[in-house]
Amino acid sequence: MSKLPKAHKFIDLSDYGRPIARLIATSLKNTSFTPVHVTIAFIISGLIGVVCILLGYFWAAAFFLIFKSILDAADGELARVKETPSYTGRYLDSVADIILNAIILMAIWYITDTHILITILAFIGIQLQGTLYNYYYVILRNQFDGDTTSRVFENKTPVALKGEKQSHVDILFKLYKMLYGNFDKAIYALDKNASRGKITPNWLMMAISTFGLGFQLLLIAAFLVLGWTNYIIPFFIAYSVMIFVFIGIRKGLYSQ
Repeated sequence: MSKLPKAHKFIDLSDYGRPIARLIATSLKNTSFTPVHVTIAFIISGLIGVVCILLGYFWAAAFFLIFKSILDAADGELARVKETPSYTGRYLDSVADIILNAIILMAIWYITDTHILITILAFIGIQLQGTLYNYYYVILRNQFDGDTTSRVFENKTPVALKGEKQSHVDILFKLYKMLYGNFDKAIYALDKNASRGKITPNWLMMAISTFGLGFQLLLIAAFLVLGWTNYIIPFFIAYSVMIFVFIGIRKGLYSQ
């Protein structure tokens, strides 16, 4: 099930794994596997990728990082085909993503000569990039009655949906707010009126999708296999400049 009507679909460069993710979800539809199981699988895939980075097996690392991205899409697809949306899955997915991002960058820091403070700066840049993409994408989905578990503003703990425990939602929401809260606030401060503006055009959403986690992992995988490990962290710092460019373009389009 698409998250957007046909007229407002855009080429999501971070979502290259969606066709395979749908196949995985379809194959698991009538099994006992749940979306949370798939989330756990992508955590394992990401961690295997980290071990491969540390051991210098960069082709294997690239495979597991991309496979992680595919599974990251598959958990949501499985929730849709089984019609079992949950805040537990939504927040577990996000918490796992940010922790894995930090671990992946730390692994890259370990095998390169990059200063730890530069690595932290790259992590902040990556998270702000992803937050901007998600901010605009969730706004777009909400404008067309998109999925019910994603909200533009995560201000309060949601009420658990059928089949999940409120205690699980409470814990994961607190973790989500602790890990993402400052990034959400920063992006909101840069573009407070995005949710009240006109619909972001497809071409701009496609460009912003390069900030999506899937595309970020694809870039890391490509840099690894090309032997450009020393350029990964500086690249993401430099590319963070595009945050201001994309926001400026969006504001410029609808300034009248």
